[in-house]
Amino acid sequence: MNSPSGRSNTKSDRVIEHVAIIGAGFSGTLQAINLLRHEGPRATLIERAPVAGTGLAYGAAHPSHVLNVRAANMSAFPDDPSHFVRWLEARGVQDAPAAFIPRVTYGEYLRELLEAALKDPSGRLTLVRDEVQDLDLNGGVTVQLRDCVLEADAAVLAVGNLPPHDPPGLDPEKLSTHRYKGDPWHASVPENLGPDDTVLVIGTGLTMIDVVLLLDARGFKGRIVALSRRGLLPRAHAPASDWQKIDERPATTASRLLQTVRDRGEAIGWRNAVDELRPFTQAMWGNASEAERARFLRHLRPWWDVHRHRLAPEVHARLMAVIERGQLEVIAGKTLGFDEQADGIHVQLRRRGADTLETLLAQRIVNCTGPLGDLARTEEPLLQKLAARGLIRPDAAHLGIDVDNQGQTIDAGGRPNPDLYALGPMTRGAFWEIVAVPDIRTQTWNVARRLSNAHWVGGEGL
Repeated sequence: MNSPSGRSNTKSDRVIEHVAIIGAGFSGTLQAINLLRHEGPRATLIERAPVAGTGLAYGAAHPSHVLNVRAANMSAFPDDPSHFVRWLEARGVQDAPAAFIPRVTYGEYLRELLEAALKDPSGRLTLVRDEVQDLDLNGGVTVQLRDCVLEADAAVLAVGNLPPHDPPGLDPEKLSTHRYKGDPWHASVPENLGPDDTVLVIGTGLTMIDVVLLLDARGFKGRIVALSRRGLLPRAHAPASDWQKIDERPATTASRLLQTVRDRGEAIGWRNAVDELRPFTQAMWGNASEAERARFLRHLRPWWDVHRHRLAPEVHARLMAVIERGQLEVIAGKTLGFDEQADGIHVQLRRRGADTLETLLAQRIVNCTGPLGDLARTEEPLLQKLAARGLIRPDAAHLGIDVDNQGQTIDAGGRPNPDLYALGPMTRGAFWEIVAVPDIRTQTWNVARRLSNAHWVGGEGL
């Protein structure tokens, strides 16, 4: 499959006629759809997984897993905020704006959007089921697939969340795949467990909750232990309320920000105090020094995560029920060693604040430590190759791929690549708040406008 590149001789007068989008999860799918909506260049959407359009969060979900955001805030399009609500109402969903919808339903919504875009009579969007082996920047982009080469004028990396790294002290080569599940979304996670078994879940965030509720839905009666350094659990949403929001960006130093949120929390409630930061968060992160970002990540990030990324009330109630009946124990501590024997994996751990070690026998361990974004540690072959050649580099905090405020990747020499963009969670180092639908939909919209030269229409380039 060789496509004409539409390249001209100089960078300044070159018109982008073809964009290759690598990854057809949420970010990549919306990027492709927005290029179509902006009447921009034709696009080739490349996906190696069997299903396109949903990504991991919405494609691998169990029917019992629901969105952590109300439907009113889950439209795919920033210029049409009620789009998802109308889609739900057309299917008979009652009180749709306030509902926490099953994630599989949201996946259906995204697949329908993609299918409609692929049927657009202009024929400007093509879906290719293949894997990108490598790409090169040479006045455009050459994309090497498994069996052919694709020429494009620009490319967008929309690789989504990368798999979690293995916990310290754990060598997956020394543990059986039956006992250790490095992928928390694998279909085998809840299988072949008995009522006397113990499941150790490493991590106590949103992914842990998905695993616990999946085990519960599958009828698991054994013991579940969830362990993280601080043992913090995500908080629950409360009914929406109105309040007088701040209209100026708060200070970016970690200590002053903490005090501001505490003071506002006393006045308007902690949920409102966190939520009113949403319009300013990316700017606050962008204006913070590397030292302040590092302080935030080291001291405040765990607390931010559990207060910012909250649970639907019904999910929180189900989690509390598992805890209250004594099936789930949450431990603050860290693992120190893993030794698999015939009866299971003997896990050596130390509880937070304790001096003594203890051993936990687990028949299964599930890694829920969260996605890995550090390019220096990733095992994703394409990103390894691009980083090794200096085409991309890690951001200063090693959260993902370094990009500028337009989404252009930054090379090893600190120069932006005008032909290579990155989207979604892997750009967290530049934007921080870029893991949820409301933020990613805006990012994909803006990048699509830029690639379509539609950003000039609004005067941004004047």
